[in-house]
Amino acid sequence: MNKRYRIYRRMLMLVCAAVTVLLFITVYRDLQNSVPDEIRIINGREEQLDLDTPITGVIYTPPQDDMIEASAMNGVKVNLSKPTTFITSTTGRYVMDCRLFGVVPLKQVDFAVIEDTSLLPAGIPIGIFVETDGVLVISSGTVRGLDGTDYAPAEHILNTGDYIEQVNHVELTDKKDLIRYVSDSGGEELILDIRRGSERFQTKVTPVMSADGVYKIGVWVRDNIQGIGTLTFVDDDLRFGALGHGINDVDTALLMEVDSGTLYHTQIMSVIRGENGKPGELTGMIDYLPENVLGEITSNTNHGVFGTGNESILKAVSGEALQIGLKQDIEMGPAQIICSLNGERETYQVEIKSIDLTADSVNRGIVLEVTDERLLSMTGGIVQGMSGSPIIQNHKIIGAVTHVFVQDSTKGFGIFIENMLEK
Repeated sequence: MNKRYRIYRRMLMLVCAAVTVLLFITVYRDLQNSVPDEIRIINGREEQLDLDTPITGVIYTPPQDDMIEASAMNGVKVNLSKPTTFITSTTGRYVMDCRLFGVVPLKQVDFAVIEDTSLLPAGIPIGIFVETDGVLVISSGTVRGLDGTDYAPAEHILNTGDYIEQVNHVELTDKKDLIRYVSDSGGEELILDIRRGSERFQTKVTPVMSADGVYKIGVWVRDNIQGIGTLTFVDDDLRFGALGHGINDVDTALLMEVDSGTLYHTQIMSVIRGENGKPGELTGMIDYLPENVLGEITSNTNHGVFGTGNESILKAVSGEALQIGLKQDIEMGPAQIICSLNGERETYQVEIKSIDLTADSVNRGIVLEVTDERLLSMTGGIVQGMSGSPIIQNHKIIGAVTHVFVQDSTKGFGIFIENMLEK
């Protein structure tokens, strides 16, 4: 009996130890998620951070490789278990080392002091035309040869998402150049300069004479994309931000690498109402006339589409510039979005339902629900084409609409404005 008792006792102790470790890991991860990966405060503005966690932090200048410990020792200590007020007099980027109960390492936070910024909230529909940086490979397939045999000249050579930059050491302007070089090859091997992610390399492909008498390499390619969305903001220097997410290729779902692009004034022609399980859509017409140009698109990122506007963009979004609201400024409850469905910018009521300070996707930090009966009757909530609509709370611009909930069209995601400004 004593031996059996000792065995049971040991087993019980092991179970208790395992449960304790599991509980600690769960609490530890929850605390990690309660602290943002990035914290921004505005220079010269009194900022309060209230995380209500048993954590202490040390803020210090990012060190050289061999100076980490010394930099941390000379840093500013903060107690995150209670509201902490920051007042700064200079901008800069820092690191904050966070420790549980001041002892257990928890996480390292990117801490930055940024300039106070005012933005003109837009909310107008825009037409977007962008050209890819190189010719984008969508997919590869087979070519039916003159002999009736299927050939795959690009198989294991070109991948979906590759960008073809040059053929035989000559830079491509568009996909017409690529088609011409292939069709004029006479079946001789071509040297291709490829960009695959951050890697650049050369490869070779041999065109095949197809059944219709034209040389081909068996790839589908794209060199531009068009669409509509919503302009989020314009700053004092006419720099703009739109969409709140990047432009992804419709076939590959990859973020398109943009060489150049143009922003156009557009008009909404019709609204397809959203339903649960079926997102709605704004359909518009883009008239590619010089007088409709609003600006030049210079970058396409996961945070949105950005560029520089012209004088016409100010006429389209004239109004009062608003200060930005940081993620720690956002409150649950009433807010507004600005968008244009009938040619006029309108403000509609929404409610902030949740805030995710450590969202896996940068475009999904805010969850909002449309409460305005006018908007619900017209669109059913959030619809495609409203991406980029600025979110306003307490007279500050706090973010932009990015996605709709497929199963509930009254709800959608938003991106923090501070993330858009980090483009």
